[in-house]
Amino acid sequence: MIDMIIELLAILRDFTISCWNSIMNNRHNPLRNAPINLAHMVMQVLAWMWCIVFSLSVGSYFVFGVSAIAHTLFIVAIIITVSTFKSYEGKNDKR
Repeated sequence: MIDMIIELLAILRDFTISCWNSIMNNRHNPLRNAPINLAHMVMQVLAWMWCIVFSLSVGSYFVFGVSAIAHTLFIVAIIITVSTFKSYEGKNDKR
C-alpha cells in the first residue's frame, strides 16, 4: 500500500514539474524561440492578464488593486535582479 502511495506521489510530482515547465520555463514553453528579453516581457504581460482575470472573476476590485501592486513590486524586483546580473555578465572574474 505504501509503495503504491509513493509511486502515485512520484507520478504527481513529475506531472506537476512537467506542467510548471510547459508554462514557466523559457526552455520548454512556446516562447523558447523568442529573444530572452521579449519572452520575459510577454511572461510579465501574461502575469498581469491572469491577475486581472482572477480578481475580476471573484468580483473583487480591492483584490485586483492589492494583486496589481504585488505584481508590480515583483516585476520591479525581477528587473533589478536581471539588470544586476546582466551588468556583471562577461566581466572578468578577478577572484
